[in-house]
Amino acid sequence: MTNYKRGDVVLLNVVFSEGKGSKKRPALIISGNEYNTVRQEVIIAAITSNVKRTLPGDTGIKKWKEAGLHFPSQVMAVIQTFKSNLVYKKLGKMKTEDLKQVKINLKKAMEF
Repeated sequence: MTNYKRGDVVLLNVVFSEGKGSKKRPALIISGNEYNTVRQEVIIAAITSNVKRTLPGDTGIKKWKEAGLHFPSQVMAVIQTFKSNLVYKKLGKMKTEDLKQVKINLKKAMEF
């Protein structure tokens, strides 16, 4: 069971998609609140400050300061599951309009 909610921006050790190495990075909790309540994991979408490169499924965060981020950032369509005890801390909460756009773009990326 976790105390995190969908829309929380957290700091954790994100594993690179190549499987070699990891780095402390901000991430967006995208798993639903019921999932977060009964499981010991959270599903996240990685966040990057590399806003020059936007790929399908990525979403620029308009209210990045309010989300607890230090730089202009975007949510990437890079989704991973982590044990909730691997989250270092909560940085902030994504604003509703940004979270809605993330949902739209992730659905497009997954063609779901």
